[in-house]
Amino acid sequence: MDYNNEIIAIIRGNFSPKTMMNKLDDYHANDIADVMRELSTAERKKFYRVCSLDMLAEIFEYLEEDEAGTYLNEMDIRKAAAVVSRLDTDTAVGILGTIDKDKRSLIIGTVDPDVQNEIRLISSFDEDEIGSRMTVNFITIKEEMTVKQAMSALVKQAEDNDNISTLFVVDDDNVFYGAIDLKDLITARSGTALDDIIATSFPYVYATEQTEDCIEKLKDYDESLIPVLDENNRLLGVITSQNIIEVSDEEMGEDYARLAGLTAEEDLNEPLGQSMKKRLPWLLVLLLLGTVVSTVVGAFEGVVARLTLIVAFQSLILDMAGNVGTQSLAVTIRVLTDVNLTLKQKFHLVFKETRVGLFNGTLLGAASFLLIGLYLLLMKQQDALMSFAISGCIGISLLLAMFISSAVGTLIPLFFKKINVDPAVASGPLITTVNDLVAVVAYYGMSWLLLLNVLHLG
Repeated sequence: MDYNNEIIAIIRGNFSPKTMMNKLDDYHANDIADVMRELSTAERKKFYRVCSLDMLAEIFEYLEEDEAGTYLNEMDIRKAAAVVSRLDTDTAVGILGTIDKDKRSLIIGTVDPDVQNEIRLISSFDEDEIGSRMTVNFITIKEEMTVKQAMSALVKQAEDNDNISTLFVVDDDNVFYGAIDLKDLITARSGTALDDIIATSFPYVYATEQTEDCIEKLKDYDESLIPVLDENNRLLGVITSQNIIEVSDEEMGEDYARLAGLTAEEDLNEPLGQSMKKRLPWLLVLLLLGTVVSTVVGAFEGVVARLTLIVAFQSLILDMAGNVGTQSLAVTIRVLTDVNLTLKQKFHLVFKETRVGLFNGTLLGAASFLLIGLYLLLMKQQDALMSFAISGCIGISLLLAMFISSAVGTLIPLFFKKINVDPAVASGPLITTVNDLVAVVAYYGMSWLLLLNVLHLG
């Protein structure tokens, strides 16, 4: 349901602070986050004064980083520092990175020393490293503890940490040893050895690993928390399932941007010049390729002059070839996310995609032969030989174009992968332009061969 109007009415109303908070407690933090941008600055400042720090922190977890940075700038330093102290550290680092450097320093200087150290730790990793995505909100248990001592440690730490579904076991040097499922600890008898319920083969990643390299590995495990280690195997933090979803969404967004021929994703408020800079490189490449396509079309000028009717169906061949190539490209890039793909599997992928193109081309080519032939015969008053000769030429060209385009849409990203270039750069516009060239040669070449030189219809 859309609660925006109800929440806005409460914030803009004349309720006492306590009454307003009681009413807002009935709504999810995500719903309140959605209405923040609809409030004026004065209304938001009123809301900051009334709202509890815990609720503000929860709301900030659902905001985009630049939005949250704007709202943090609207608060006084003490309030902003109090909110930052309650955020997951990775969220706090992301938001602080969007605000003015001077105010950022003031906020960090105001929070507790422990929070400062956590912020500095996560900020020490590059944004492409998985360590920049981790949170230090987790529970640790010492390796030598008993079940009873582990329960006591859990209760003590749970007050400040809400990621308690999995407990991480370390030795005296904080070296990662294994993990314990919360349910296993709760149901274990007091006499059970802690070692009996520790999973020592639990998955983990290193903080300096590239995010895109380990994200697929993280998705392979059905775990809500994945430990992050330093180079000495000490436990630094954890990656949550929410982090994994966010990173996956960002990776998909970047790949989608590249498929569209962009060098990076664009922001809604991005300056004109920056957007142009992202788009121009591929557009220049595509302009050159488009010139090649036009040159090839010009080479068949004699065919067009003698058979002007065939120009009407050029777009049909080009569009279908482009669509098939883009479909194969999408399938191939999705398959290539598996870094362990064998050579045999790659051959199977190419074979499968070309077969799909061949059989779909055969079916659509046959349909084009019949339907376009009847259209030319009945609607354009062409004789039967001319009508079905042209439709036959279209059908064969469609089959060839779809067959070759499906192969091109598979082989190009495989080639990019082979030379260690992100296959997503084999963008949709690039594939479409290459397939335009394939379709033009197939269509006009077949028209020259079949209609002019075999049937002598020109």
